[in-house]
Amino acid sequence: MAGVIRGLDDAALRDRIAQATAGYFLDWSHPVSGMARERSAGAFGYDIEDTVCTGGTGFGLLAQIVAAERGWRPRREILDRVERLVGFLETADRFDGVFPHFLHGATGRVLPFMAGDDGGDLVETAFLMTGLLGAAAFFTEAPGIGARIEALFDAVNWAAHLREDGAVMWHRHPDRPFAPNALPIRGWNEAMPVFVLGAGSDTHPIPPESYHQSWVRTPTFLNGRSYDGTVLPLGPDWGGPLFLSQYPFLGIDPRGLTDAYADYGAQARAHALVNRAHCLANPRGHTGYGAACWGLTASDDPKGYAAHSPTHDTGVITPTAALSSFAYAPAEAMPVLRHLHDDLGERIWGEAGFVDAFCPGGEWVAESRLAIDQGPIVVGLENHRSGLIWRLVSGRPEIRRGLLRLGFSAPYLAASA
Repeated sequence: MAGVIRGLDDAALRDRIAQATAGYFLDWSHPVSGMARERSAGAFGYDIEDTVCTGGTGFGLLAQIVAAERGWRPRREILDRVERLVGFLETADRFDGVFPHFLHGATGRVLPFMAGDDGGDLVETAFLMTGLLGAAAFFTEAPGIGARIEALFDAVNWAAHLREDGAVMWHRHPDRPFAPNALPIRGWNEAMPVFVLGAGSDTHPIPPESYHQSWVRTPTFLNGRSYDGTVLPLGPDWGGPLFLSQYPFLGIDPRGLTDAYADYGAQARAHALVNRAHCLANPRGHTGYGAACWGLTASDDPKGYAAHSPTHDTGVITPTAALSSFAYAPAEAMPVLRHLHDDLGERIWGEAGFVDAFCPGGEWVAESRLAIDQGPIVVGLENHRSGLIWRLVSGRPEIRRGLLRLGFSAPYLAASA
C-alpha cells in the first residue's frame, strides 16, 4: 500500500487513499486501550507512544467502521477493538462524565493538554461520543456493547459546563472554578456537535437557550458575504480553517439540514469553495497552489502547528483540507487527490496515507500524521461514496433529539419523527 500506483481510475484511487489512511487507526492505535494516538511524529513535549486523544479516537472509530464495512479488515476484529476501547473508557479518568483531551493510553489517567488544562474537554468528548454512537449503530449484532456506549453517553454531564449566564464552557475541572479569562464555546466553529449532543441528552442536557442565546450570539457566527462569487453563510472572514465546517459534519448529515440561521449543507460546500478560491487567487504568490493543490486548515507547519486559513496562509497545504471536503465538493477535490498521489506521492505518500502537511513550493514536509486529520479523510470519502457514516450517526436517537430540540429540520428528521 505504500508505493505510488499511477493510472488508477478515480473510484479505485479514492478507495486506495481511504484504505491506506484508515491504517493510521487500524495499525497504530494504542495496543492496550485501542485509543488513537494523537500523532505519529513531531510531538511537542509529550510521549507519542502513550498519549492518546479523545476526539481523534472518535474520528478513528468512524474510520474503522468504514474499514469493516468495506472488508478491509474483518468485522469481528473491529468489534473487538471497540469492546476493548469501551472497557478502557469505563475506567479512564472522567470529570462529571466528560473526558479530557489527552489520556495515557495504558493507564487511562489524564494527561494535561497544557498547563492548567487537566479536566474535562467538552468538545473532544462530543467528537468521541459521535464515534461511539456510530459504532453502536453499526454493530447491531452486539447489543451489549451498544448499551455500554449509551451508558457512557448518559454519564456525560453536559450541564456541568454551563456558566451562570447560560454560556457553555469548553474546559472544566470540578475542583476548580472556571478561569476568569476562559472563553465560552461560541460559533461558528467545530464545536457545533456539543450543542446537538448536549441538547439530545436525556440525563444532563444543555438547554436550547444556550444554543440560541450564546452559541450564535457572536460577530463571527453569521457571515453572508460573497467571496469570489460564493456566499458564505457562517463563520469568520474567508471562513477560517476548513476543519471548522468539516468536523461537525463527519457524523451529522448536513444535507438539507437547516435552522433559523443557515443551511448547513450549503455552509459546508461554500466553506470549501471559498478556501479553494483563495488558493487559486493565491494573493501571497505561493508556488504550487492551484486547482489541483488547494486546502488550508489546522496542521503541522515549519514553525510548529498553525491554524492555516486564507487569512493565515503560510504556504502550507494540508491534504485533509481538500480530501475531507469530498462529501461537499467532489469535483473540486478529485484533482487534488490525484495530484497529491500521482504527482507528489513520492514525496508525501506512505503507509498511513499522506503526511499531515507540506509546502508545495519548498522543501518542508511534515514528519507526522495526526489522528484528527487522517480520520476525516476516510469519513469524507465514504460519505461521498455511500453516506454510510451520516446514516449511522444521524439515525441515532441522541442526534435526532438534539437537532429537533434545537429547532433544526431536515428530510431525514421528518422521516424519522
